[in-house]
Amino acid sequence: MFILSAVSGIGAQGFVHPGLLHSQEDLDRMKRAIAAKQEPIYAGYEVFRQNPASQATYAMQGPLAMVGRNPTVGSAAYDADANAAHQNALMWCLTGDHAYADKAIALVNAWSGTLTSITGRDAVLMAGLGPFKMVQAAELLRYSKAGWAEADIQKTERHFREVIYPVLREYAPFANGNWDAAATKTVMAIGIFCNDRSMFEDALHYYVNGWGDGRLTHYIINETGQGQESGRDQAHAQLGIGMLAECSEMAWHQGLDLYGYADNRLLKGFEYAAKYNLGHDDMPFVTTLDRTGKYFHQKISTQARGQLRPLYEQVYNHYVHRRGLAAPFTQQAAEKLRPEGPGKPGADHPGYGTLFYTRSAEKASLATTKPTAPGALVAQGQSTGVVLTWVAAVGATSYTVKRATKPGGPYAVVAQRLATPSYTDKATKPGALYYYTVAASNASGESPNAYEVGSSAGLPAQWKQQDVGPVKVAGSTFYDGKQFRLEGAGSRIDSTSDQFQFAYMLLKGDGIITARFVPQVSSQFSQLGLMMREGLTTDAPHASLLLAPQKTGEIEMPSWTISLVTREAKGGPTVVRHRSEPLAEPAVTFGRLVGYYWLRLERKGNTVTGTISPDGRTWTPVGSISTTLKKDMYVGLPACSRLTTVSTTVRLDNVSVTGWKPSL
Repeated sequence: MFILSAVSGIGAQGFVHPGLLHSQEDLDRMKRAIAAKQEPIYAGYEVFRQNPASQATYAMQGPLAMVGRNPTVGSAAYDADANAAHQNALMWCLTGDHAYADKAIALVNAWSGTLTSITGRDAVLMAGLGPFKMVQAAELLRYSKAGWAEADIQKTERHFREVIYPVLREYAPFANGNWDAAATKTVMAIGIFCNDRSMFEDALHYYVNGWGDGRLTHYIINETGQGQESGRDQAHAQLGIGMLAECSEMAWHQGLDLYGYADNRLLKGFEYAAKYNLGHDDMPFVTTLDRTGKYFHQKISTQARGQLRPLYEQVYNHYVHRRGLAAPFTQQAAEKLRPEGPGKPGADHPGYGTLFYTRSAEKASLATTKPTAPGALVAQGQSTGVVLTWVAAVGATSYTVKRATKPGGPYAVVAQRLATPSYTDKATKPGALYYYTVAASNASGESPNAYEVGSSAGLPAQWKQQDVGPVKVAGSTFYDGKQFRLEGAGSRIDSTSDQFQFAYMLLKGDGIITARFVPQVSSQFSQLGLMMREGLTTDAPHASLLLAPQKTGEIEMPSWTISLVTREAKGGPTVVRHRSEPLAEPAVTFGRLVGYYWLRLERKGNTVTGTISPDGRTWTPVGSISTTLKKDMYVGLPACSRLTTVSTTVRLDNVSVTGWKPSL
């Protein structure tokens, strides 16, 4: 029996508090500027101070036991109270007037003690926007001697973990990228507030290596700065980049340069959006189909053009004043809005960037403290080595890569004095599993180790991968010690000529392959599952158990079913022999494949049987078929986007194959 087992991560270090959008240095800077009536900060403060949500006399609109979006249930009340909680908490920190602290505490306590359910088709947005403000308030109150009772702090932690986080933990790869960004920023904020390094690292990893539209390099799709939603409308295009910037500010306060990731890609997105919304027409634009396969844009959108949102001061002050880079169009947008006001509509943005982020130009200086551990370490293994990248630590001058052969070490140094946050480890054995960490250094010392990741150098022994058929986007498969992660394009599997990514091994005679689908996929047209196949040509005979969406009356609400299909002769048609009933909640909600699901395909003599399970314990047969397939076959994991120009990401764990023979 061949079994791939799960591996748990190893943590690194604690968090800086307060450390979300407002650090202690930020609070001190704002207080000094307000006392001196320093402009433009003082003008920004006056706008902030006079807003109704900044008043200690604010009248609470909730709490409610349930809120939701699409259909709307109490969302306006929650968002208004979240804005007031954040703004009153900040007014407390800036003025020392305890009436503001009392109001913010009352708001946070009321909602954390009452809200138990977030509902609706747009639940991810409901959980990702307003709650972000609630977490900001909680962070400020917890670390400012506001008199917030420890029992209430623990209750709020549980609320964030048990009510808000479950709605967001798989992000939103089924939607436009602003949904992903909303989920990412709030998961990151909850991770910091709850001192949960695993949660924080998960959000960082999704930001840099996620599969949905909200990953940085999927949302800002190229070096020109064009956004995934630039062809949709300018309101959403700005919403998305604004929330990615909020992630970057929180990461900066934790000592990580997310702003600089992918050669300052975030800045390029801001420059593109600012330039177009300031009235410039000479904008490059490439026709794009997004990762879901649902959103196709051929030209930049004029809808909501010129309606600048209050998010430019933050990015202008970071890149120009913190880092000394040029950001001419972002600067013009910031100047046009100055002083920035509230982040309307609802709780879309924090707003008030003139108050929050205005700073003088900072001179480059040597770091006086050792750096934080690098973040979001990504390892992608190939037979020739393992490619490593990570988010740079602020103030680091070099990096050391360490490797182990089991989780947690002991580690051996494989590279040191690296000047950039990347390295390819070529001293590997094909198929071997390694565990990596990285430390950052400067003149003050070395950081703790980064959060550990695993990677096989290529696929495990006996496994191979390749694209089957003439796909237009090359696929790949990686294994991290826990999951297979397949990237597969192609038009379809169930035709006379297949196109897909295939991770496989040789099966001689009878055998069983089992795997669990890990949510979620990116393409909402994906085919994935288990396959037994005579050959690797596009028209080879096969028997497969395939999970895929089926059309319904509403294009946004497909059903997802699992089919047992066969192609009995080379070049012949693929025929659906048996099909399951549509998967129900929690595997599928609102037409989205959002839950774990188990699949098993067994060959015994000339009979192939497919079975499925929601939990890996209770199995239901899809059906059995008689087949004339050859004795020796390739058995494995297929993934197909059913989109010719865009791949899909498919993840599977708990993969086991019985009956395999150690030769290929």
